[in-house]
Amino acid sequence: MRAPATTDTPRVGVGVLILNDAGEVLLTLRKGAPEAGCWSLTGGKVEFMETLEATAVRETWEETGLHVELIRLLCVTDHLVPAEGQHWVAPAYLARITGGQLSNPEPHKTETVRFFSLSALPDALTITAKNALDALRRDGRA
Repeated sequence: MRAPATTDTPRVGVGVLILNDAGEVLLTLRKGAPEAGCWSLTGGKVEFMETLEATAVRETWEETGLHVELIRLLCVTDHLVPAEGQHWVAPAYLARITGGQLSNPEPHKTETVRFFSLSALPDALTITAKNALDALRRDGRA
């Protein structure tokens, strides 16, 4: 039997930066910690014996109703929010949509889900979203 995670245990959460055919990025407005009220990548906690890639695909489906194909790993963020007692190790993947229909299946966790132009991103971005977007820009593919 596994011991339950405590607030002093780092956790692993995968983020997914999704680009549509117009080159826009999909972001979710978070309702809860970490970083409530900020725009985030889709993604979530890695389950026991689940791969990072499987988590990325599953969480994207659960949070957006979209099927995605992962293109590559963009970056890994040390997502530290001491004021909230949050410590996450957060790999972020670049992905493209392969099917499904955009929705907000988890309204208890997410205020809204929408696409943004890379030239008109919201100000309030999570640490992981900022890092993934910076990595995309460094690649010269944004």
